[in-house]
Amino acid sequence: MPSLKHLLDNNRAWAAEVRAREPGFFPRLAAQQAPRYLWIGCSDSRVPANEIVDLLPGELFVHRNVANVVVHTDLNCLSVLQYAVDVLRVEHVIVVGHYGCGGVQAAWQGRPLGLIDNWLRHVQDVAARHLPALEALPDDGARVERLCELNVVEQVVHVARTTIVQDAWRRGQPLTLHGWIYGLSNGIVKDLGIEAHSPESLETGYAAAIRSLT
Repeated sequence: MPSLKHLLDNNRAWAAEVRAREPGFFPRLAAQQAPRYLWIGCSDSRVPANEIVDLLPGELFVHRNVANVVVHTDLNCLSVLQYAVDVLRVEHVIVVGHYGCGGVQAAWQGRPLGLIDNWLRHVQDVAARHLPALEALPDDGARVERLCELNVVEQVVHVARTTIVQDAWRRGQPLTLHGWIYGLSNGIVKDLGIEAHSPESLETGYAAAIRSLT
């Protein structure tokens, strides 16, 4: 008897419910994948990408990692981005962080967690870049929440500076980058005000977003 039988049962119940509600859903889904959006988010189990924006399977291409970090040497993330932009031709790339992010909190507090400390070094770099603004906040709780926001903004810049996005913009492909943050306590997504559809708009969008946060 499989030890995860309850999950298999849940799956069968879910599939039956979907087929009853929309008989052609799975055949249509199997025939093609044509999402308009790439979501780059955190691995946190409390942040289900499709559900948050009420999109069905097949409508949102997703990459997730701890603290929604975009690193130029991460071939996993870059492969997802390249496939989404060059093959699927998504029109929007959305970096989505969330308040209460354990990875961001660990990065700020410098708590040793093991191997992941090397990954969170990227978030610590964001903190170091904005340290005066963070230290001006009244307490560590506020600093962690602001660092969650600043981390999103900086990761949007990292996405924009990949050769994948730069080449897409150079050839005139419609592609817009966005930075959002999700509230675990209320389920609401907040637009952090950074939006870019060209290198020039990246600079103005970044400056405006940082001004609003610092």
